[in-house]
Amino acid sequence: MTRYAKGARGERELLNEFYTRKYSVMRSAGSGVNAISPDIIAMKGRKGFAFECKAWDNTSLSIEPDKYEVLVEWEKNTGMDTFIAWRMSGKGWFFIRLGELRLAEKNYTVTRKTALEISRTLEAILSEGLALDDGSASIAEDSMSNEEDSEVEVEIA
Repeated sequence: MTRYAKGARGERELLNEFYTRKYSVMRSAGSGVNAISPDIIAMKGRKGFAFECKAWDNTSLSIEPDKYEVLVEWEKNTGMDTFIAWRMSGKGWFFIRLGELRLAEKNYTVTRKTALEISRTLEAILSEGLALDDGSASIAEDSMSNEEDSEVEVEIA
């Protein structure tokens, strides 16, 4: 199986995991080819997630700096929690926040050991998301409301 086929199969698998949990889901048209958006978007109520999916069995996972910056900008613009979703054979999916990647020589990277230590599974992400759907504001919403609160009205005489 080619690397692209394995990755596409993994993306469809993760997409289906969210769909069966009643999320609205979308796989990016250029997934695996372009670097302008995450591979998968999943939304339910006010909560959305974005994922760059990787399905390989190496001792580490790397993301090119250009792709990393696109994902950081995506998270900033949308307010969606954005993750690297790493499918490890025999272990399932593990989710790495962008800030948990480390800049190595040429790429942003995370080791398999670190991903397993973080141990953020799909269930963990969904339980975090449910807490936000229950009325708590997201970090992005909090920062936007703080900006609105800090606006000063000036009266011109």
